[in-house]
Amino acid sequence: MKQLNVRLDDAVHEALEQRAEAAGMSLPDYARRVLAEEADERRERFLTAAAHFAQAWAPAFEEEFGPYPRSTRDATADAA
Repeated sequence: MKQLNVRLDDAVHEALEQRAEAAGMSLPDYARRVLAEEADERRERFLTAAAHFAQAWAPAFEEEFGPYPRSTRDATADAA
């Protein structure tokens, strides 16, 4: 088994600690899970397929249900 040492700024570390706690995991276990998921090719294929589906079917969903509500996060990103 390999070991990886990573330096994180305080805000990222705190956010990861909070997510790990919410998941009922230790920080190292949570970090291992996140990195393993990121390295999984099936995840990448799923996300690509989901993005394709969303793009292809967005007009039909919008016609049926109306526009997707924009979050304040989206508006902040657009302003930057």
